[in-house]
Amino acid sequence: MKISSEFSKYALEYNNYNVIQNSVIERILSKVGRKPKRILDLGCGSGTLCKTIDWEYEYFMGVDFAQGMLDLHPKSSKIDCLYGDFNDDILFERLFKEKYDFIFSSSALQWADDLEKVFFNIKQFNIPFALAIFTSNTFKTINQTASINSILKSADEVHELQKKYFNAEFEVVEYKLEFESTRDMFRYIKRSGVSGARKILSYKESKELLNNYPLNYLEFEVVFIYSR
Repeated sequence: MKISSEFSKYALEYNNYNVIQNSVIERILSKVGRKPKRILDLGCGSGTLCKTIDWEYEYFMGVDFAQGMLDLHPKSSKIDCLYGDFNDDILFERLFKEKYDFIFSSSALQWADDLEKVFFNIKQFNIPFALAIFTSNTFKTINQTASINSILKSADEVHELQKKYFNAEFEVVEYKLEFESTRDMFRYIKRSGVSGARKILSYKESKELLNNYPLNYLEFEVVFIYSR
């Protein structure tokens, strides 16, 4: 299991609440050797991966369970968007009818109700893939400071699950994103869509966390799984 780290400074003026997700997409695309022509993106969001791809392809299918995000996704004669939940077997039955030669999923599968079942369905395509999944060490110090349990799986849990279905490379990347103030930091958390906590803090608890958080950066941990 390879472990590496990246450090960035958040530029508030750009109002970019997806800076980590964008870094994840850049990394996931950098690992693709042969440029696939028929692409499936599970958890495509508003289309950042689609817009970042810099090669010609024949067909792109983006799947997401947020219609508002799909409305923002690029559309064209070779780009389709499908509203669907990757926790649903019916979605995969529909996807199996189309031919793809590569599967991407970036910053989405951590929300799977049954990640093992999703891995099983991905395996049925029998094609190369590149997956990026946030883990429970995302916002680790925040969760510890506020006594919050993450609902995300640990890197070790994801590693053990994927070994059942894939002969794949597995990499853990730790990201740190620095902020000028804790207030900017918590504004980012609220708007980024990354938070993996089930507990909702009261105003008093939030204020205590704001005052007691010991770092000037946020922690993120992402596992990358690449077919060999």
